[in-house]
Amino acid sequence: MRIKKLTSVLSLVLLAAGATCVIAAGSEDDFKAAYAAADAANKEAGKLRNQWTTTAATLAAAKKSADAGDFDKATASAKEAEALAKASIFQATSEKTRWKDLEIR
Repeated sequence: MRIKKLTSVLSLVLLAAGATCVIAAGSEDDFKAAYAAADAANKEAGKLRNQWTTTAATLAAAKKSADAGDFDKATASAKEAEALAKASIFQATSEKTRWKDLEIR
């Protein structure tokens, strides 16, 4: 009985993995969503006065790939740009108070 349940669970996992591979193919809508999230994060970093130039370059590369019709590459670049923007936000917020730890007392 356990083997039957295990087989059923494994087949569901494999079925889900196969569906994920089909979903993984990037579409224009996926790119637009990823680009919007990256752009919003980059604007937030700008409000904190800590935009990284690498984020802007990665956003430009994402746009260029999308214009060429390579939405898989464009989506990946947009997600990378979002991660860079979030890292710059983290840096800006953490350094607001961290400088106090370095001050000689």
